[in-house]
Amino acid sequence: MSPLPPGSTIGILGGGQLGRMSALAAARLGYRCHIYAPEPDGPGMQVTSAHTVAGYEDTAALARFAAAVDVVTFEFENVPAATLDALAPLVLCRPGVAALRIGQDRLAEKAFFESVGIPVGPWRAVHSLADLETGIAALGLPAVLKTTRLGYDGRGQAVLRSPEDTTAAFARLCPLPLILEAFVPFVKEVSAIAARGADGAVVTFDAVENRHAHHMLDLSIAPAQVPAAVAAQACAQVAALATALDLVGVLALELFLLPDGRLLANEMAPRPHNSGHWTMDACRIGQFEMHVRAVVGLHLPKPEREHDAVMRNLVGPDSYGSWPSLAAEPGVALHLYGKVRGNEGARPGRKLGHATRLLPLGALTEGLEAADFTPL
Repeated sequence: MSPLPPGSTIGILGGGQLGRMSALAAARLGYRCHIYAPEPDGPGMQVTSAHTVAGYEDTAALARFAAAVDVVTFEFENVPAATLDALAPLVLCRPGVAALRIGQDRLAEKAFFESVGIPVGPWRAVHSLADLETGIAALGLPAVLKTTRLGYDGRGQAVLRSPEDTTAAFARLCPLPLILEAFVPFVKEVSAIAARGADGAVVTFDAVENRHAHHMLDLSIAPAQVPAAVAAQACAQVAALATALDLVGVLALELFLLPDGRLLANEMAPRPHNSGHWTMDACRIGQFEMHVRAVVGLHLPKPEREHDAVMRNLVGPDSYGSWPSLAAEPGVALHLYGKVRGNEGARPGRKLGHATRLLPLGALTEGLEAADFTPL
């Protein structure tokens, strides 16, 4: 199949910042974007001329949307799978409904990882309080109880440290089933991102190290400060996963690095990912352009990292308030998501932008710490 020509329209389900940055990348390649989302004036809609404000279950609106675009993708994995089921007979959909279904259900995700040989930590499905008690007996404490859907950035989960924690956590988290995961004593979190083209070719970005604050990604360090063999293993696993999913687009895989050097997969995201934002400025082709290239059928060249980088999320009013100094600082690339007008909307816990400090190649592998390049 030939690539879609410039001037074609990419339909994006979801109007958040990932849709915004995808649309901006598409525009550089000469493609138009049409955002479909239930919320008006989202970050994505601010940078596209075409948009549909309608529910994901509105079949009439979805049919009109399909008729107006040449290919459909999504910017987050909580779009209902039924939405893609309705669109798939009408228009080409990438990455595809299989990746979406698996990526939005933690039980399906863990089982799929295991089925393709990607190691994960011990886990149990929880359909009842009795299942939870049986799971704790098998996995021990501490453990993490999570919803199987919709939880992100620390939402939808509870750390169980004693048997007394179980009843309240089970009652609070819903809907059933839940998933119980053994507590993994990891030393670092690593993530890797792959892009897979319509021809099946796969390219990977360098693995990065992630640091969190208040259960949200705070800092991504590229390249990851881990042995080369560990970084290569992370990239190999995300590439294998993209192929197993028959995915066309970008896929992120988060992994835990154990003290003995092993990696355990935590979760995946079949779309551009927060931990890949550094690629926009540090690579010849960033994750958003790579995703656009994949969904329109273009060739996927090797990303080629041109800088070491440290990316920090701007979360809430205090962090966001530093934007004037970041905008004035040499070597820092600032990206704001259009969620704030004046101070309106700059509420605690909301991701409002990110900043990436660009460093010479090799700077981080020469023993310099990411902290040396803050504040960001």
